[in-house]
Amino acid sequence: MISKIKISDIASYDETGIEIGNLKKINFIYGANGSGKTTISNLLADESSFSDCSIEWKNEQKIDALVYNKKFRDENFGSTSIAGVFTLGKATTEEKKSIEGKQEELGIIKKDGIKKKTALDTQEKTKSTQQDEFRDKVWKDIYKKYEQNFKEAFTGSMQKESFKGKLLLEFNNNTSDLLNFEELKAKAKTIFGTAPQNIELFDKIDFNEIIQIENQTIWNDKIIGKSDVDIAQLIQTLNLNDWVNKGREYLQDDNEICPFCQEETITESFKSKLESYFDESFTNKIKTIKSSAENYKLLTHNLINKLELLESSEKSNRETKINIDTFSAYLKTLSSQFDANKILLDNKIKEPSRDIELTSTLEQLEKIKVIIENANTEIKKHNNIVDNFQIEKKQLIKSIWKFITDENKTIITEHNKSISGLDEGINKLTKQDSDKREEWEELDKEIKKLTKNVTSIQPTINSINSTLKNFGFLNFSIESSKEDKNQYQIQRENGDVVRNTLSEGEMTFITFLYFMQLAKGSIDENSITDDRVLVVDDPISSLDSNVLFIVSTLLKEIIKNTREDIGIIKQVFVLTHNVYFHKEASFIDGRTHTSKDTFYWILRQNNKISSIQCFEMKNPIKNSYELLWQELKNSENNSSATLQNTMRRIIEHYFKILGKYGDDDLINNFDDSEEKQICKALLSWINDGSHGISDDLYIEDQGDTQEKFSNVFQKIFEKTNQQEHYNMMMEINKKQ
Repeated sequence: MISKIKISDIASYDETGIEIGNLKKINFIYGANGSGKTTISNLLADESSFSDCSIEWKNEQKIDALVYNKKFRDENFGSTSIAGVFTLGKATTEEKKSIEGKQEELGIIKKDGIKKKTALDTQEKTKSTQQDEFRDKVWKDIYKKYEQNFKEAFTGSMQKESFKGKLLLEFNNNTSDLLNFEELKAKAKTIFGTAPQNIELFDKIDFNEIIQIENQTIWNDKIIGKSDVDIAQLIQTLNLNDWVNKGREYLQDDNEICPFCQEETITESFKSKLESYFDESFTNKIKTIKSSAENYKLLTHNLINKLELLESSEKSNRETKINIDTFSAYLKTLSSQFDANKILLDNKIKEPSRDIELTSTLEQLEKIKVIIENANTEIKKHNNIVDNFQIEKKQLIKSIWKFITDENKTIITEHNKSISGLDEGINKLTKQDSDKREEWEELDKEIKKLTKNVTSIQPTINSINSTLKNFGFLNFSIESSKEDKNQYQIQRENGDVVRNTLSEGEMTFITFLYFMQLAKGSIDENSITDDRVLVVDDPISSLDSNVLFIVSTLLKEIIKNTREDIGIIKQVFVLTHNVYFHKEASFIDGRTHTSKDTFYWILRQNNKISSIQCFEMKNPIKNSYELLWQELKNSENNSSATLQNTMRRIIEHYFKILGKYGDDDLINNFDDSEEKQICKALLSWINDGSHGISDDLYIEDQGDTQEKFSNVFQKIFEKTNQQEHYNMMMEINKKQ
């Protein structure tokens, strides 16, 4: 059985939505068209299509819901073929009694299973309550007591639930030596607080390649051309080697003009001699000095950047382990040496014939290397202290927990003993619940097997046709389909298949009769005995008054059986906008007006948002006139326009139709002109508000106007000596 329905963020239901709780076996929901009834019935038919809605089942026992609404009519009567409904057609009296007996046995098993499940839920709830109480107690009596001295030991367990779990875990597993409170307190002052952190070691500097470049012999070599060429003596004697080599860059292949004297002296023979003088050996040496110089510049640039970054970060580090002043001095000298060497290298590239002597930076680099190594040695010592500190801290924390669990071992032991007993009971009940489920499943399979061979769709045909005939529907009937023996079709007396030619009343009636048969059986012959929830959504339209009594009578029989736990219908929902159908379907008997198994609701839509009001066992729908007063009593749930229309209809019905009062008659009952004006204004406002849309003036003052004229509405009854009627309809005496 469904215990609660929640609907939100769909159709006319806003994000807050509504909650229909405390549902009973029989539930009547009255609401005007558009108030949201069909959304409820669609939810009950298929919860999976509603992401922000939910259905809660009593004892978590979910059963299928059979829903009659427009969707049901369209799906089942949308073609000429209708799915057959299987019932126990071929069963003998003995077979039916056997099936009924096993169904009763199944019901007993289910009730027993529910009792076991209820007992299990009670045990689990008791366990949960005890755990919560224990959690709150240890938080108050233990955590709060030692928080000031040992708070850091509780890191990771500083919430009620996590502290409880940690306490129980340490009680079972902590084997540390037991220290007294004063010892722990003294250690906590030393170890707890700002903990030292590990420091990363500095990267080692690699300068081998730089030193190798500085030590290359090529820097001392005078790189000149080949000496056995006839022009070599002149070039070398005049020391023009670099000058001539530079001039080669300006020679043009197709031009004999000298780049220096601008005369035609550069013959092919002279060009050939130049190429011979500056041979491949000369060219390779030039390439070597250029590539070595570029590599040196790159390596030194990267190294200086790295050391400068280290210098910058450590200058701002109060806990630095590096001798920053000495480091900075060495770095400054090194940078100057690198810059001087770069100038020499550039000169060597410009004048390869001259030898250069690079400044060795090895000593300076070794000094910087030693400073970094010394710093790393200090860092390693620091990190060893940190590692030992963490070990000491961990041991202190374990000792604190050992002390706490030992001091409170009595309450912890009692709690564990109680929970252990509850767990034993829970395990036992879980096993019993599981056994009952298996027993139920086996018996259910046996019932399905018994019913499978004794089911038929013919009894449904006979029952529907009999009902149609008894109530005067003689020009059509439902018959077995010629194409499929397990399907129906609607036929005229002459055998013609019909559907669209039926009147709305005829179609409504036959679809509801079909639904009633489906409530007793199933289109699946294996599930005709399955329990179900029945949902009936507006089975009567304004054109169906001739079958209203028949439909309500059939429904009342289902409701009566459901109340008495007869049959497979375990819960009924009736949703309607028709006052008269609601009255007929909800009628119990002439003496009984309420039932503990029946609750009533009114569904409303205000400003395009649906809301619901529960009246519990009191049926709020009696007749249309009483319904108007009911709306007036719940004016806070209605819009101003709805309230205006309600007042007008009450005055029209009570004073004008029954009492033969006109507007002037009502106005003249007031004593002075001011009261007459108020009454006249009320009647004018009612007529205007109930038939049209208020202008801006009324909208701005709507709240005050509504309250003011509600008071005058009451005075009309006072001035016409009808105060008792007003009090009766508004239930004022009952409220007092």
